[in-house]
Amino acid sequence: MKTEILAEVTRGAIVESIHRGAVAVMDKDGKVIASVGDIGYLTYIRSAAKPMQALPVVASGAAKHFSLEPAELALIMASHSGEAEHVSLGMRILEKIGLGAASLQCGTHQPLHEGSSKALLANGQRPTVFHCSCSGKHAGMLTLAQHFQLNTADYFLPGHPVQQMMLESMADFTGLKTQDIPLGVDGCGVPVFALTLERMAYAYARWAAPDAFSAEKRAASHILREAMTGFPTIIAGTGRLATDLMKVTGSKLLVKDGTEGIFCIGIPHKGWGIALKIEDGNLRAGGPIIIRVLKELGILTADELGQLSGFTVKKLKNYRGETVGEIRPAFSLK
Repeated sequence: MKTEILAEVTRGAIVESIHRGAVAVMDKDGKVIASVGDIGYLTYIRSAAKPMQALPVVASGAAKHFSLEPAELALIMASHSGEAEHVSLGMRILEKIGLGAASLQCGTHQPLHEGSSKALLANGQRPTVFHCSCSGKHAGMLTLAQHFQLNTADYFLPGHPVQQMMLESMADFTGLKTQDIPLGVDGCGVPVFALTLERMAYAYARWAAPDAFSAEKRAASHILREAMTGFPTIIAGTGRLATDLMKVTGSKLLVKDGTEGIFCIGIPHKGWGIALKIEDGNLRAGGPIIIRVLKELGILTADELGQLSGFTVKKLKNYRGETVGEIRPAFSLK
């Protein structure tokens, strides 16, 4: 496995730290468009799998059966920040499918959004399952279980039919057999898929241009794409790169981040997919790296680059608010 330096962290004139990793850019036919480092890097796709996990919810008819709206479909694909809108949407999905908060097996954590977290603490409140960044994904899984009248108590376990549908969906997008996708346990307790960066990028290319799928899956892919780009603040949250990329570019990009340094993008008008893995798992350099990739691919206009300038080079400040360094990209695509 060969990674390359993707970003430098400076303090004054000195490079204090580096972030290594790899980037794959693939087209819908499996051709490598560009890369940095070893695109055979095997790792977990983490939350960037959520659009592929959401597809059975739509393609099966479950979303239509329970009248899920585009904003609610966006939450099913989200790694949200636990803001008020995210919480209310999660509660609404559970109400529609006839279940309560106790059915969600995603666990709890403080909202990722700092203001929302402080508000809970100031009010003496504890976070609920609806503040969990994966609550939407779990609500989608429960939607499937309810639609097919399956047991909801163990929907999160690998052998449950819902998780088998998720695995089959990922196999379809990656062109792999289900038995060739190693599984782990994600932070929210459900199975997570191990893939090479090449396969991650290929999956996003096929979601961006789902020509090879059945009519049902093509239609479901388009519905999910419109939900994602139509509600970018739900997919991530205030001030986050995934949200701001889609707010600035409209329907041009399908953007999803994941923990441990994963970031994936689908580009519908090109039929391309991008997958990034930062080796140390820290996404603090994600903005400078992703903007450099998109710039070198010629995807962003000058106006879009201007609006995203805050992510292009990340300024580092000390406790006095003084700029003392920066995080900057340190690679070129090959």
